[in-house]
Amino acid sequence: MGGVHIRDVRKSYGNMEVIHGVNIEIPDGQFVALVGPSGCGKSTLLRMIAGLEDITSGSIVIRERVVNNLPPKDRDIAMVFQNYALYPHMSVRKNMGFALRQRKFPRDEIDRRVDNAARILGLEHVLDRKPRALSGGQRQRVAMGRAIVRDPQVFLFDEPLSNLDAKLRVQMRSELKELHQRLKTTTVYVTHDQIEAMTLADRIVVMSGGHVEQEGRPLELYDKPATLFVAAFIGSPPMNFFQGKASSGRLTLDNGTALALPADVSHVQGDVTLGIRPEHLRLGENGWPAVVSVVEPTGSETQITARIQDQVIRILVSGRTDVGPGDTIFLETGTRHMHFFDSKTGKRL
Repeated sequence: MGGVHIRDVRKSYGNMEVIHGVNIEIPDGQFVALVGPSGCGKSTLLRMIAGLEDITSGSIVIRERVVNNLPPKDRDIAMVFQNYALYPHMSVRKNMGFALRQRKFPRDEIDRRVDNAARILGLEHVLDRKPRALSGGQRQRVAMGRAIVRDPQVFLFDEPLSNLDAKLRVQMRSELKELHQRLKTTTVYVTHDQIEAMTLADRIVVMSGGHVEQEGRPLELYDKPATLFVAAFIGSPPMNFFQGKASSGRLTLDNGTALALPADVSHVQGDVTLGIRPEHLRLGENGWPAVVSVVEPTGSETQITARIQDQVIRILVSGRTDVGPGDTIFLETGTRHMHFFDSKTGKRL
């Protein structure tokens, strides 16, 4: 049994519990992203895996060993932080080999591992430079190289791309994914950016308030969010929500629109939230009337912000459109693209 296994883990600061009985199974070699808003507990959980935070109760198992009481250096993990934490007076080569020198590795073994990591990350030509002579992307690669040379059982990433500009983040996402495909090392990656999680991870764990809201493959969470929270968090632009009441197999929305409920939820009665993703609303000649307020073209697609009465909604149109602010448009969709949630519990119906 490899990988990382988090079993009923809780964390309290005094009388305040911030992690509430979390259970996550991460198979050997899998890339798992922990996502959620600030304060949801994802970084605290990562720090407990690393041994930088004590566990109040429960257990964390890495490669068949319970590591609750092991210091970080004995857990066979390597962590990459948001800030690169490079030694400014050392060259790239010395930064990458520092942990191995501390562990008294032979000089030729250190050189072999550093050269191998540099080749993987495309850093061969900067090994003799100091960090101040590197770009942001190169510094982040050096930080990753410092982790790679240790040949750990588990990589831990704590929002490693958040300090990079948008273009560089896209590039580094691709490089990280390629790196994982090459090394196949178990990876736990913390981010608040759901696009990063969707593009990088084999599996995503969505957290809120110290609980796991849902876990699964990226497109599973996108296509079938288990709760309103996940539906709102996963997807950019976010899902549109409409409030209404269900009765006798029909849903009457607050904006006055009535529609037949699909067979699998036709028995539902009471308050219901309907969710529709922006790309599943299409412009037509009939449907819901909406007044356009903002049009944002990007070339390959156009994002439209509009209002249905007092409710702001977003529509994502492939390609280009000639609609403009103040225009009235008509929106159509099909029931197979509709998501229904219990308004009180927030759970998917």
